[in-house]
Amino acid sequence: MRKKQDVGKPMDIILVLTIFATMLSLILFVVFPLIRVAIQSFVSFDGTVSGKAYIQAFTSEENFKALTHSLVLGFTSAALSTAIGFIFAYCASYIKMRGKSIFNLIAMLPIVSPPFAVALSIILLFGSRGLITYTLLGLRDVNIYGFRGLLFAQTLSYFPIAYLLLNGVLSSIDPSIEEASRNMGGSRGKTFLHVTLPLALPGIANSFLLVFIKSVADFGNPITIGGNYQTLATQIYYQAIGNYDMQGGAAVAILLLLISMSLFAMSKLWVEKKTFVTITGKAARKRDMISEKHIAIPLNTCCYIISFVVIALYILIPLVSFVKLWGIDYTFTLENYRYAFNVGKKSLRDSTIMAALATPVTGILAMIIAFLVVRKKFFGRKAMEFISMLGMTVPGTVMGIGYVLSFNTPPIAITGTMLIIVLSYVFRYLPVGVQSGLTSLKQIDPAIEEAASDLGANSFKTFVTITLPLIKTAFFGGLVYTFVKSMTSVSAVIFLVSARYKLLTVSILDQVDSGKFGVASAMSTMLIIIVYVAIAILYRFIGLLGVNKKDIKLT
Repeated sequence: MRKKQDVGKPMDIILVLTIFATMLSLILFVVFPLIRVAIQSFVSFDGTVSGKAYIQAFTSEENFKALTHSLVLGFTSAALSTAIGFIFAYCASYIKMRGKSIFNLIAMLPIVSPPFAVALSIILLFGSRGLITYTLLGLRDVNIYGFRGLLFAQTLSYFPIAYLLLNGVLSSIDPSIEEASRNMGGSRGKTFLHVTLPLALPGIANSFLLVFIKSVADFGNPITIGGNYQTLATQIYYQAIGNYDMQGGAAVAILLLLISMSLFAMSKLWVEKKTFVTITGKAARKRDMISEKHIAIPLNTCCYIISFVVIALYILIPLVSFVKLWGIDYTFTLENYRYAFNVGKKSLRDSTIMAALATPVTGILAMIIAFLVVRKKFFGRKAMEFISMLGMTVPGTVMGIGYVLSFNTPPIAITGTMLIIVLSYVFRYLPVGVQSGLTSLKQIDPAIEEAASDLGANSFKTFVTITLPLIKTAFFGGLVYTFVKSMTSVSAVIFLVSARYKLLTVSILDQVDSGKFGVASAMSTMLIIIVYVAIAILYRFIGLLGVNKKDIKLT
């Protein structure tokens, strides 16, 4: 019989200190920057308090256009990405076809690449000196910048997210439910419309909202290919950095934050209520894949074409890195790599070092928070969980401007240092590790840890020797995710880089702005190779510790 935990038993001093330190760090590096942004939005350059920045945010033609552009772009790209993602997920779960493993490769490419990689490739293909528009078709004065190019880039960047989410939804539907419809005389079309689609509808809505959030908060693609089509994310940057209008930038940042958090709340409150239970616990046989040609061939063809386009866009980047002058001279050269290494050597080193420093800190902190939230009862437990998950909803540009405002003056004057960038990585990518840790801990019987406590182990020893080994999959998953996202981050850190510390993603953007696409492609290729090598090393290491790499999720 399990021994009941003493209700009045006081917490040990290590646990108390851990709770205090963890909550303090969350308040200081998550809540405080957001408060500073909110305060700054009411403080003008001369120190007077006013709400004119919010009035301007809605009345200024430039800001109003940015708001409208963000919402239109978000809605359109979310609709297209969800539709394409659903087709891929349906083919993966229902259609008989070859080469389904390529879907997982496509889903990985946006994760391990710079966030503007697709936009760069689109410029190289369809820009004024693009391979297709200029070299092959001979078109002049082609302008790919703006809404069309941006929509193309965001759709191809974000549909893999929709695919991964919807693939999980569709693959979890019990085939017997659809078979019952067929046995009662329903055609495949009617079964799809009246059974499969309604069951998948919550997942479709969740996918739409998730991509909407990603699109609205995106900075990499709009800054690369957006041109004059300004969005809220780029408007924050131009207001704060370009015009030195911190009040205006902060007001636009709050507006973007409210939109992102509202959409996230919708996905949590509404979509989760609409979820249907389709896994009953009864044994269900494997689904029979659809092989009818009139269904399989069109869907397979659609997936193959889109897959070819996506892979071609990513392969183009390393190809361009070996071209002397794209659009003019296609001679093979290694000069781009020589120049990229000379110019970006420090950026490459700094990026790797800072990502490596942030990775273990994020992983350990995430597991500590998950352990405290699930296993311990204390005042502020729900607040700790909520704050730790805020990074999932706060756009990178909002977090970046918040860090600049918060840590630019004493007592914590760390702007321009490596520390501020590492901290931004830690608390921005913390939610994924926390979520994984919460899920894993809820599946473990607390009696295991209680036994260690009964034998005299304090909270620290119990966590290190009992809990952490049991949740090692979630822990190492958080490590891999943090390193990859830290290496490819741009939206938050573009506010935080300095002459002393510059990141490779920011250096790539500088080369794109200068029109040096060969150098930018060389730097992007170097970044992708480093990320893949790091993933391979981490997978090898965690494999030696008994963790299956298939259990590690990077999204």
